[in-house]
Amino acid sequence: MDQLLEHLDRWKPFNAIVVGDFMLDQQLYGDAERLSADAPVPILHVRRQTHNPGGAANVCLDLAAFRGSVRAFGVIGDDANGETLRRALSERGVDARGLVVDSERPTTVKQNLVGLAQSRHPQKMFRVDFESREPLSSAAADALLQRIAASLEWADVVCIEDYAKGVCTDSVCQSVIELARKAGKPVFVDPARLENYARYRRATVITPNRTEAEIATNQRTHGDADVAHNASLARTLLHDMDLDAVVLTLDRHGALLLERDAEPIAIPTIARTVYDVTGAGDMFLAGLAAARANRCDWADAVRLANAAAGLEVEVFGVEPIPVERVHHAVLEQTARTRGKLRTVEQAEIEVRARRASGQKIVFTNGCFDLLHAGHVDLLDKAASNGDFLIIGLNSDASVKRLKGPSRPVNSEDDRARVLGGLGCVGAVVVFDQATPIDLIRRLRPDILVKGADYTIDRVVGASDVESWGGRVVLIDLVEGKSTTGMIKKMGG
Repeated sequence: MDQLLEHLDRWKPFNAIVVGDFMLDQQLYGDAERLSADAPVPILHVRRQTHNPGGAANVCLDLAAFRGSVRAFGVIGDDANGETLRRALSERGVDARGLVVDSERPTTVKQNLVGLAQSRHPQKMFRVDFESREPLSSAAADALLQRIAASLEWADVVCIEDYAKGVCTDSVCQSVIELARKAGKPVFVDPARLENYARYRRATVITPNRTEAEIATNQRTHGDADVAHNASLARTLLHDMDLDAVVLTLDRHGALLLERDAEPIAIPTIARTVYDVTGAGDMFLAGLAAARANRCDWADAVRLANAAAGLEVEVFGVEPIPVERVHHAVLEQTARTRGKLRTVEQAEIEVRARRASGQKIVFTNGCFDLLHAGHVDLLDKAASNGDFLIIGLNSDASVKRLKGPSRPVNSEDDRARVLGGLGCVGAVVVFDQATPIDLIRRLRPDILVKGADYTIDRVVGASDVESWGGRVVLIDLVEGKSTTGMIKKMGG
């Protein structure tokens, strides 16, 4: 996971092509608090209407949120909805010149009726689809492929988002994959719910969910995500489709990654409150492609995609998740697995990610040899001054130099673990110098905290913190509480 954090810390923009079924999502929001008099159905009293890019267009927005420059390639109708979709993409920074206008088919529109009753959260009541599922005409397909071919040299990654609306025909998909392979560009596919995946043959990777994979292979996934069982299904897809990798997304069980000539890897996800699964597959595809464009290995790319999709299901409707939020989620996941002890390099990465999402960093330092009520009070109050508290912890050697050969009573590992058990503490970084000045200058906290037994002119790092716009806070100590006093009381 640390390697993934390093990639996120030096994240770079990339170029992406998205091919697929472009849609316009319309939402009619209103109150649904009474039934119709002529039928037992709820009445939606519409209060407002919105529209958002959907389907493959949503993948474009997700990639843009990962700092991708994105070009959209699909088909829209010669209608007002098509122009609305094109304009919405352009306003969000997506190059929509690759959208082919086909007067023989309508722009795909999904109209969602969303009701609110008794001040509860919005609930989708019904959906109306306006679409054609007929395969593209040869003229529209040729025009689309010509535009894609002209952009392949520019692209780092190619994404195919197939919703089986007629754009991603066998011919179009195979032509895109062949063109991309000749240009040396990887192809990432979120497949449609099909019984035959032949159209995706020789892509780089496909990302079917549990249901899609079962339909395509006529095999059942394991209910509890047994790795060996699910790997057999993934291996069928890998070999039959001549792919480099398969990623099965398994909802609450995370994902299973199978690379060519490698052992399967189960990649867990963080349990989340699922509000709306809409857009999770789009976000997963975007996260996977963005991570690979940033040279993440396959396992880390799936971890990042999992984190992004997990954030997506917590919001209503579709909402692109910025890479900064995904970075923060990966940090939180890392903290759960490794505790709160950080190297200074790890802490620097965490500070940059948290600061990018608007958080204030608080720093304090000490030996914290025998944790007592005075320490806890100080740390609680320190944490209340910002969003994330980092403790600079004196190493064992540093404590000996400060306190004498009989100290510390507890080792630095034990002291770090005890401090990490406090909810107010975000991270612990051990330093070996006489003072934490080097650590302060590297982390550049927004707030520096010490006990009020100091004056500001005696606080190490105070002038540095103030020089970059931070502030120093002195907190009153709890009377009669000290490590030295505890040791004396115990006869030490």
